[in-house]
Amino acid sequence: MDFKALGLKAGIEIHQQLDTAEKLFCHCPTTLQKTEEHTGELFRYLHATVSEMGEIDRAAAEEMMDRRQFHYLTYPTTCLVENDEEPPAPMNREALGIALQVAKTFAMHPVEQVHTMRKLVIDGSNTSGFQRTALVAVGGVLPNGGEVETICLEEEAAQRVEGDTFSLDRLGIPLVEITTSPCMYTPEDVQTTAEYIGMVLRSTGMVKRGLGTIRQDINVSIRDGARVEIKGVQELDLIAEVVRREAQRQTNLLAIRDELRARQASVGEETYDVTPLFAGTQSSILKKAKMIRAFVLPGFAGLVGREIQPGRRLGSEISDYVKKCGLGGLFHTDELPAYGVTAEEVARLREHLGAADEDAVILVSGSKEKTACGVKQAQHRARLAFEGIPEETRKMLEEGSTAYMRPLPGAARMYPETDVFPVAITDALWEEVRVPELLSDLARRFESDLGLDPAVAHQVAYAESLPLFRAAIDAGIRPNLAARTILATLKELARDGIAVEKITDDDVLAVLLAVEREGVAKEAIPEIFTEIAAGTATAQAIESHAGGISDAELTAIARKIVAERMEFVREKGMRALGPLMGLVMDEARGKVDGKKVSEVLRSEISRVI
Repeated sequence: MDFKALGLKAGIEIHQQLDTAEKLFCHCPTTLQKTEEHTGELFRYLHATVSEMGEIDRAAAEEMMDRRQFHYLTYPTTCLVENDEEPPAPMNREALGIALQVAKTFAMHPVEQVHTMRKLVIDGSNTSGFQRTALVAVGGVLPNGGEVETICLEEEAAQRVEGDTFSLDRLGIPLVEITTSPCMYTPEDVQTTAEYIGMVLRSTGMVKRGLGTIRQDINVSIRDGARVEIKGVQELDLIAEVVRREAQRQTNLLAIRDELRARQASVGEETYDVTPLFAGTQSSILKKAKMIRAFVLPGFAGLVGREIQPGRRLGSEISDYVKKCGLGGLFHTDELPAYGVTAEEVARLREHLGAADEDAVILVSGSKEKTACGVKQAQHRARLAFEGIPEETRKMLEEGSTAYMRPLPGAARMYPETDVFPVAITDALWEEVRVPELLSDLARRFESDLGLDPAVAHQVAYAESLPLFRAAIDAGIRPNLAARTILATLKELARDGIAVEKITDDDVLAVLLAVEREGVAKEAIPEIFTEIAAGTATAQAIESHAGGISDAELTAIARKIVAERMEFVREKGMRALGPLMGLVMDEARGKVDGKKVSEVLRSEISRVI
């Protein structure tokens, strides 16, 4: 796909949780809980309110089409602010300091006063019906010459447990929202820029790590298309694929638009109650429906079922709109007969509606109220097919395709938060903000100053365990030993099923210091960690491997093992060294360095061959 010819443009919004002690507008901790540990629950209905512009935001209006009761789980670590039963506390200054540090790293300009706003969100991800957000700085620079337009400080949303149930432990954790200009023109540009911004954020050492702590929203358009916001892309490796598939989707929707116009297709305005036609149906979905409504799409045959993204069709797009009414989806004649609907039922339906072969028919089933809503939504989306690409907010599906969430929000979405005082960003405060050393520079410094291999230096600098590595270096541990132990040994043990999460940073440092100062062989490290993970006290685990063995004892062990395998040794010669190494190490119980074992064993093999 020639993205330049397509006129692809993309920008990113990155949301990163901050690793602060307290939440943004209360004093609760920012730690997540297990949902089974919740100690309370509450319920809410959320309603959109008219903005200061005198209108209800279009995205919020659509959310209200399906009246839902939301269920929230509370914990001893949450308070009345998360419940929306107490006014917010003043803005968390630690979080503001981190946001300013990120802003200064991008060479941005801080605002004079940070004003908190309410952003209307009634999808259940909060208890109040809005999310608090505050603009902190504007006008930053990216390496590709693009612009970081804004950085905002925001509240994290509540975490969905399932359906309409949410957990309040995450609600209110501070996060920064970084928004770029549409300055990327290929899928790879988008991924590279996201990686760079992520690196800058991690360079502060003050952001949370792990799945779900950072997510990217991507704005994509092509020439003659429209801006589409794709939310919740959490995996960096999928970013380029998501952009490619959106470009493909918009290209195919434009082609469908042109064909609809050429066919002089239209959207039938009249809807029909066709429930009696399916009185004896074997379709499990239609069988249990109280009402089945249908309408005709003249000239749409073959286009509703046309694939526009892997696994997605125009029919999927129409179905997404129907789901906003609380329905499961729809059937269309491009996919029938199927799902228990027979060819005879389809023929009877077409005859009843007077639909020709070049027409498509949409079926919506459910309650009387919901089918009326669903048909209107389906007709609305079908009309939008004549325009090409509707401006939408979409969610990422597995492997990179997307589904409709809601219309893009408008200006009516925002209004001032009157319960939080503004915060002045004085010159003195801005001067105090320090720019962190970027991880890319740190990796180069590890390579030059510590003598690490470039790949290892990069891995250490970008690792979540960087603070532990730094502590080990400060304690005098050899860099390669520290890097090998932290990056590889613990991961290998975890792969073998050892409960490495029970090994603390202090345990790791104690073991490494024992290797450096107490003569414990580095080969004993995995065994010591295994014992600690199993519950042995750290000091006891180290002691059992301390002391080493004498040269005479090691020689005796090597000689015994060579003698017991004399035939093998004489057949293999010096190639027997490798297989016998492990046997000697096992006998020595990790109390001697591998290099020493190799020297002694080599000598013993030489003596007999």
